[in-house]
Amino acid sequence: MAQPAQGPKQPANPFPNPYGQQNLYRQQQPIRQDYDNESEIGTPYASTTRLAVNQQYYDSNPFTGHDSASDAGHGSRSYAPSINSQASQPYGSPFADSTTYPYPAWSPERQIPISMEEIEDIFLDLTQKFGFQRDSMRNMFDFLMQSLDSRASRMSPNQALLTLHADYIGGQHANYRKWYFAAQLNLDDAVGQTQNPGLQRLKSVRGGSVKTPGSKHLDSALNRWRNAMNNMSQYDRLRQIALYLLCWGEAGNVRFVPECLCFIFKCADDYYRSPECQNSVEPVREGLYLHTIIKPLYTFMRDQGYEVSEGKFVRRERDHDEIIGYDDINQLFWYPEGLARIVLENHSRLVDISPSKRYMNLRRVDWNKVFFKTYKEKRSTAHLLVNFNRIWILHIAIYWFYTAFNSPRVYAPPNSQFPSPAMTWSATALGGAVATLIMLSATLAEFMYIPTTWNNASHLTTRFIFLLVILALTGGPTVYIAYVESRPTPTTSQIPVIVGIVQFFISVVATVVFGLFPSGRMFGDRVAGKSRKYMASQTFTASYPELTRTARTASIMLWLLIFGCKFTESYFFLTSSFSSPIAVMARTTVQGCNDKLFGNVLCSNQVPFTLAIMYIMDLILFFLDTYLWYIIWVVVFSVARSFSLGLSIWTPWKDVYTRLPKRIYAKLLATGEMEVKYKPKVLVSQIWNAIIISMYREHLLGIDPCPATADGRRTLNAPPFFLNQNGGNYKNTFFPADGEAERRISFFASSLTTALPEPLPVEAMPTFTVLVPHYSEKILLSLREIIREEDQSTRVTLLEYLKQLHSVEWDNFVKDTKILVGENEDGTNSINEKTNNKADDLPFYCIGFKTSSPEYTLRTRIWASLRAQTLYRTVSGMMNYSKAIKLLYRVENPAIVSTFGGNTEKLERELERMARRKFKFAISMQRFSKFNKEEQENAEFLLRAYPDLQIAYLDEEPGPKGSEGRLFSTLIDGHSEIDEVTGKRKPKFRIELPGNPILGDGKSDNQNHAIIFYRGEYLQLIDANQDNYLEECLKIRNILGEFEEYSISSQSPYAQWGHKEFKKSPVAIVGTREYIFSENIGVLGDIAAGKEQTFGTMTARALAWIGGKLHYGHPDFLNALFMTTRGGVSKAQKGLHLNEDIFAGMNAFGRGGRIKHSEYYQCGKGRDLGFGTILNFQTKIGTGMGEQMLSREYYYLGTQLPIDRFLTFYYGHPGFHINNILVIYSIQVFMVTLLFIGTLNKQLAICQVDAQGNVLGGQQGSGCYNLIPVFDWIKRCIVSIFLVFFIAFLPLFLQELVERGTGKALLRLGKHFLSLSPVFEVFSTQIYSQAILSNLTFGGARYIATGRGFATTRISFSILYSRFAGPGIYMGMRNLLILLYVSLAIWVPHLIYFWFSVLSLCIAPFIFNPHQFSFADFIIDYREFLRWMSRGNSRTKASSWYGYCRLSRTMITGYKKKKLGFPSEKLSGDLPRAPWRAVVFSEVVWPICHAAIFVVAYMFVKSFPNVNGQQNPSPLIRIGVIAIGPIVWNAAVLISLFFISLFVGPMFDKWARFASVMAAIAHFLALLGIVSFFEFFWFLELWDASHAVLGVITIVAIQRAIQKILIAVFLSREFKHDETNRAWWSGKWYGRGLGNTAMSQPAREFIVKIVEMSLWSSDFLLGHILLVILTPPVLIPFIDKLHSTMLFWLRPSKQIRAPLYSTKQKRQRRWIIIKYTLFYILVVSGLASLIVLPAIFRNEITFHCTLCQNI
Repeated sequence: MAQPAQGPKQPANPFPNPYGQQNLYRQQQPIRQDYDNESEIGTPYASTTRLAVNQQYYDSNPFTGHDSASDAGHGSRSYAPSINSQASQPYGSPFADSTTYPYPAWSPERQIPISMEEIEDIFLDLTQKFGFQRDSMRNMFDFLMQSLDSRASRMSPNQALLTLHADYIGGQHANYRKWYFAAQLNLDDAVGQTQNPGLQRLKSVRGGSVKTPGSKHLDSALNRWRNAMNNMSQYDRLRQIALYLLCWGEAGNVRFVPECLCFIFKCADDYYRSPECQNSVEPVREGLYLHTIIKPLYTFMRDQGYEVSEGKFVRRERDHDEIIGYDDINQLFWYPEGLARIVLENHSRLVDISPSKRYMNLRRVDWNKVFFKTYKEKRSTAHLLVNFNRIWILHIAIYWFYTAFNSPRVYAPPNSQFPSPAMTWSATALGGAVATLIMLSATLAEFMYIPTTWNNASHLTTRFIFLLVILALTGGPTVYIAYVESRPTPTTSQIPVIVGIVQFFISVVATVVFGLFPSGRMFGDRVAGKSRKYMASQTFTASYPELTRTARTASIMLWLLIFGCKFTESYFFLTSSFSSPIAVMARTTVQGCNDKLFGNVLCSNQVPFTLAIMYIMDLILFFLDTYLWYIIWVVVFSVARSFSLGLSIWTPWKDVYTRLPKRIYAKLLATGEMEVKYKPKVLVSQIWNAIIISMYREHLLGIDPCPATADGRRTLNAPPFFLNQNGGNYKNTFFPADGEAERRISFFASSLTTALPEPLPVEAMPTFTVLVPHYSEKILLSLREIIREEDQSTRVTLLEYLKQLHSVEWDNFVKDTKILVGENEDGTNSINEKTNNKADDLPFYCIGFKTSSPEYTLRTRIWASLRAQTLYRTVSGMMNYSKAIKLLYRVENPAIVSTFGGNTEKLERELERMARRKFKFAISMQRFSKFNKEEQENAEFLLRAYPDLQIAYLDEEPGPKGSEGRLFSTLIDGHSEIDEVTGKRKPKFRIELPGNPILGDGKSDNQNHAIIFYRGEYLQLIDANQDNYLEECLKIRNILGEFEEYSISSQSPYAQWGHKEFKKSPVAIVGTREYIFSENIGVLGDIAAGKEQTFGTMTARALAWIGGKLHYGHPDFLNALFMTTRGGVSKAQKGLHLNEDIFAGMNAFGRGGRIKHSEYYQCGKGRDLGFGTILNFQTKIGTGMGEQMLSREYYYLGTQLPIDRFLTFYYGHPGFHINNILVIYSIQVFMVTLLFIGTLNKQLAICQVDAQGNVLGGQQGSGCYNLIPVFDWIKRCIVSIFLVFFIAFLPLFLQELVERGTGKALLRLGKHFLSLSPVFEVFSTQIYSQAILSNLTFGGARYIATGRGFATTRISFSILYSRFAGPGIYMGMRNLLILLYVSLAIWVPHLIYFWFSVLSLCIAPFIFNPHQFSFADFIIDYREFLRWMSRGNSRTKASSWYGYCRLSRTMITGYKKKKLGFPSEKLSGDLPRAPWRAVVFSEVVWPICHAAIFVVAYMFVKSFPNVNGQQNPSPLIRIGVIAIGPIVWNAAVLISLFFISLFVGPMFDKWARFASVMAAIAHFLALLGIVSFFEFFWFLELWDASHAVLGVITIVAIQRAIQKILIAVFLSREFKHDETNRAWWSGKWYGRGLGNTAMSQPAREFIVKIVEMSLWSSDFLLGHILLVILTPPVLIPFIDKLHSTMLFWLRPSKQIRAPLYSTKQKRQRRWIIIKYTLFYILVVSGLASLIVLPAIFRNEITFHCTLCQNI
């Protein structure tokens, strides 16, 4: 880096001058004269001389030439002359000793305002005054110099310092300035006095002057601020930046609270300027700042989440609403009232002390008394109501308007067909009341989340009262009209009609207002209000960057189109077609039904019940429609946008390629400053050759297309590629068809067709850093991992697998290796050449090397690592930046090449210097000091391969016994020397932290500890599984140009406020495309890649244009200064900020940063492609989404954005997930609807109708019901659900169409459908919605470590079952039962689609399991399933049914916090008990309602006389007996077994399997119980299939409700170990470590066991049902080949071989297969016969039992 201290010839003693050898300057250059007459300590402000120096800078800027200050930097780009060519610098040869100036742009001959020595002195002075750490000071000095160097390379040094100060401290967009005014510190006059050096001269003496009223006004305050800033000396500006950086550099986790940091800086700044600080001569001790200021704050943060237990930090059991998180701490500093809360130990307020004394008192603040929650992130679905109330209003209220108008029969008076006009108007108008009710409930919910003590409850109360008034206006008249209508004498007056009409229009207005205006802006505008009260929340949460006029128009147009289409289509397709079922059903009562207990109360109203469910169904479809139209229009806009940007297949390829050279020259090279001695062709071919060579080195190409070196001399020919594309087959001559090389080149070529920002010369480009957080991802694959199979089920080694996928690249690699080996052996064994044959080469083709010497094995390891997801791949990809910068520098400065003549070494050194100056690469390896041997070797290998790579890690120094250790942020790089003693590298910087920085989920903390080591102006945040390519890296200067900071005007940012140069919102984030490099691995890979393509590219393109892109993905570039002064690059509260990156986006957006998306740049990204791993990833995203719903960012965005931008935000982010929830709900609700309609169809006589739909005559007497319209409605609904689902494939199809043409698009779509990707889609929708809902209810957002394995591993049935039963299979099975009933009751062909969807929910995990259908494995799976079901009762097993059951239970019960250290405890994390509110609703009320619905349906079916005309016995009792019977039976079995084992168990002490035997007996009896009760029920129903199915549905619902209630209400917390289970079966309760709970535990365990018995038997039956469903495919010949082809998209010949077994293994397997096949057939046929046989022999079987007659 920039420390010359790494050079070889450094003096060893750094103390006389902390920067190594920089005293070189001191001799070379006399210090500039105009500083001499300034005494440092005398008065640091009144430096008249320096002001004079600056004055000259403002009056005549030597660099702008003819431009006047106002229009500078528009037409002409003018750089300071000294950087245009390196060679024109005054000292001799620029390269002789370029080390002398580590920061070339800040060197003496550039008229720098302040020399490097003086900057050093400033840093030393501040360090001594405040007690910063030496290493931190050195680090920040380097940081500041690099920033100045980076800026000064493209503007004058003076301007560089000015703009830097403006960005950090005083400019229009500086966070510090915004905070200063938001917290109203300018009103604190004492502050105003000393705030800025310049202010003294502007104001009269304090206290003496009479204030004019205007002086308090904000504008005048702003002007005073600007003047103060303008009159500051450059020396003071630099000192302020230095102080800010030093405060920031040691702040540790306090960096997450930017406004708190501003406050600390302000106190420090005021203190520094006070006389007592200036007069103190003694330096204070090092580390004082850290220990007295930062540590107390850090301790407070840590203690919020952790407590000490037995000397270890343990996570506290608090949910987010009890933890005072970073955001709450931060918001205290936003408001003056907050600052007033800061009290010292003696209860005096900090604000009452004069500003200059505050800093010294900060250490006496008692932070525990100060902070409080400013927004409660309670877990509840009411967040959806508050944040998205406009969505609900726009849908539910309008749905009401539509439906109420279309269902007149519902509210017609009893004796007439149609209601009066007044009533029609009024009933429809109730939509407004609905809207108002939604607003009211949202307001009430908001009261829950916002502490009422703060200054914001007032507007909530006014809003609440106002809404009540509106409710009276929109709802009241209906009551009046209903009263008038119900009087016996009808009125003739017009008053009711007029009232109704007025009510209707008031309602419409109310709905429109509530639906369009953000609730945060009603009654007290938090967004644009002028009151100072709202200033802070405007500044920090609502400074949304303006959109350009075209973008805003596009945004409004888009939403008008979407909602226009939606409201029209929904009206005609959904609502008006719904009116005929409503008309038939509205008042139908069922005749002639009766129930023993309830009479005809329930059954006669079955039709209205059905209608109510149909209304709900229609409402859900109404929501889904919007999403459908959203997707259609966004895709249309996106495609249109891509044409306007010029990205599309439909520009002929030939042009794209033929124009490529011109485009490279025009767009990638900064040719403006070059002398045109060289032909463009020469320059371009150098670049082209570099790209081709890099592809050759990555083995993407064979040796042929590389430029030839004839007789050792490089001839510069234009690459042949450009010359001969006139032939048709030009593509394939160079690249393997459809290979990686072709994809990269074609993307490169087409990306250059778009408009790119102009590049700057390399010397002038800004410095940037790539930062990679690394936890424990693979660094480099070891040889063992590559050539050994991981386990039995993998069937293939990693190397084999990669060779399959990248066969061309493997061939190139082998050829290359052979050439290499040939060169090394040259001349030794030339005799053998003739005998050289195929067999010799075999080892190469198998494993890539013949001799196992390290250099050859390493090649193979690297080849494999570059194709798996490893850190090495990321590093080598990102290091292409360095290559690209060297290449560009060499190509653009031919003068340099000629200067060095033939001295390539010196040339290389010069290029290296430039690359090192402009590009830094840091990896944050938090575990580096804890790496094992292999990881250490790999990390060392990285450092040796790339010496410029920097690694930041956490270094621990254990403290004295009992106290905490000290932690350090440490930085090393490949140049750091190795310590002889320890063998470790000596760190460059080692900065102590206040404590352990990892308080959150890890990633953001990891980034934060390393952030102080970034350099330059921009950051690119990369994950540890990405990749980059040379040709993309060449565009780096263009992409940094997107930040719009290249041509900064030469005017001072402080000269006048709001100068248009400085007025635009800064660009905070520039997003780019991601290319999923694991795309080619079969169907799942393709789905994942397709998702990324559409989400990451297609929607991002449209959203970024209309200002809705909040998410920064991972290749994104950040404006580092903007992000670091606003709380860092990602948020870090544990759990809440699970998707840490999107919060950074929302934060930047709310604080006024623009987020752009660029199409022409892409990085590679790995994705996990097994079924399980993809779903883990989706669970993580869903859970993270649930957490986002709770967050305050969503609250601000949802209640403050204007409607069009709000809709963009909603549908772009949470809307997708809420849509998924609704899709799943729609399936469930529709099932229930069908069930009810089915009961009607089954029991009632349906009228015959003619073709017109009129009821045929002669049926009236027989009492038939006209339900034909209802069946039409069903068909329409199914079509509607199908469309919503199908539209999900549209974006991908269009994306392909635009980028690759029609043929490819159809092909890809066809492949997807043949590979059953819709099955996967259904299942993943379920996973998403389940993840969000369970997160909102129970919390438990765990970062699921998504495995990065391959997709070819076969996973056993029991593992798949246990992973997916809870999220998907159970629900699928319940719906399958309902669907079975519906198909028996009303069969329409449309139901086939539903069979497909519901089956998907049950068997998707198995369909996408590789080799699922191979017969041998299938049977061995069955054996494993049986063993899994019965394991874990005498010994703890890692995977058993019992463990799975317990784990799913703890979501509700939570764990006890006892620490006992049992081996089985490791399987479980810490979980608190779920909150009571959540449990009552989701686990008690909801299941009971569910059960009740089905019971009603069953009772309806049973309420008609049976075949013999007698009335049925009470169905309720029958259902009750059958549902509760098994539970009672289980309890009886268990209690008897309990006593047996209690008394007998101790005698069988030696027999280890005793517990298992007891458990097996119990399980068997439970199974017997449930089966016999079912058989009994089957008999009671007299073998009527449809009734029996309905009964089973009801029984399942009741049992589920009972189990859930038992678990939720009666169970205390779970132990972390499973001792109680083993105690129960073996009867030994002593010595289990249960302590005093040994008495209460058996009772608890009894309840648990009752539930477990039912669950076990149902899981046993479910497993068998699934296996039966999966059996038919197993019997198809060659199914395994077909299935693999479907999954992996590989021809059978290319597929991976079957595993090889030894003879012994084969014999063993054969025996297992025979045994278990027989057993399987036996069990299945046994279960089947219980159902089938009675149905066949129904007439032969007759029992006479009086009991049966009565139930």
